[in-house]
This record gives sequence, structure tokens and C-alpha cells, in this order.
Amino acid sequence: MKILRLLLVVLFILATFTTSTQGESTSEDGDEYVRDACSVTRYQDICIHSLESYSNSAKRSSRKWAQAAVAVAMGEAKNVTHYLYKLKQNGSIRRRRQRTALSDCIECFEETIDNIGNSLGELRRLNAKRFDAQMGNVETWMSSALTYEDTCMDGFEGSNRKGKQVKLLRNKIWKMSCITSNALALVSKLASAGERSLTNNSTIDELQV
Repeated sequence: MKILRLLLVVLFILATFTTSTQGESTSEDGDEYVRDACSVTRYQDICIHSLESYSNSAKRSSRKWAQAAVAVAMGEAKNVTHYLYKLKQNGSIRRRRQRTALSDCIECFEETIDNIGNSLGELRRLNAKRFDAQMGNVETWMSSALTYEDTCMDGFEGSNRKGKQVKLLRNKIWKMSCITSNALALVSKLASAGERSLTNNSTIDELQV
């Protein structure tokens, strides 16, 4: 009986260790996927942080990483736009020049949302026959989105950067630009992969934007 009990304890310990090791392996694989995907981006830390939750679903699919990155950019653009509208409504930015810049910035972000939305829709409709043309469209739209974000930032150039609201606004726009830049890099990676990247690559249906 003692030997049997000892054997059961040993088996239990081995089973627990195996499960733990498998979990660690899965986590390490996930980290490897997102780090590999983000290696082509300019702001790799931001890329990893914003996309790490898609590692297990995207794995090494260029298409899925591009779609995930653009979807994340869309979510961030909506958040920033909501923040800009809130600033305008509560009147926390009082200087005339800054209020004008804020209004222009809102218009820029409305264009940004349109361009990112067009990109996301095109990525979901990719097909082998129109792949090159579709990817050309997506790269153009994402580049335009980045340009609008930069234009928004330029409107606050020379403003009192010590002001709390302006400083926070600039930080949000800068982060948005980084996310868009990363998304564009992953879109370009997909474009370079060519139509063969569509083989056995389903879209990421669970993305919410």
C-alpha cells in the first residue's frame, strides 16, 4: 500500500509538472509570434503591447497580423476622437489658436477613421485575383491616416507644452501615430508576402472595432 501511495504521489507530481511546462511553452510560443510579427515595425514595444493578445490566433499569419493591427488602430482612433470631442465640449482648451487647432484635429481624425475603416474592410475582402490592387489601396489609406494624424499634431506645434490638457492630447496623438505606423508596416509586410499569404488564412472574426 505504501508503495502504491508513493507511486500515485509521484504520478501526480509529474502530471502537475507536465501541465505547468506545457502552459509555459504556450506562453513562450505566443511571445515569439508577436515579437516576430512586430520585428518589422518602428515602435516595437508599442506593437508588442497592443497586439500580444492576438498571438495565439494570428501565429505566423501575415494576413491576420495586418488585420489585427489595423483593427487595433481603428479602436485607438475612435478613442482619441472621442477624447477630442470631449475637450471641445468642456472648453478646457481656452486659447483661440489651440481651439482652432483642436477643431482641425477633429476633422483630421474623422478622415483617419474613414481611411482606417476602408483599410479594414478591404483586408476582410482580400482575394487572390485582386490582391495587389487591394493591398495598394490599403497601403494608400493607412498612409493617408498617418498623414492626417501628423497634420493634427502639427496644429499644436509651438503651443504651451506645459499645459496639462495640451500635453496629454499630444501624447495621445503621438501614441496613435505609432500604432498607425506599426499597422502600416504589417500591411506592407503582407503586401510583400503576395497572394500566397491568403492560403489557409481565414480572417479574424472575433475582432471588435
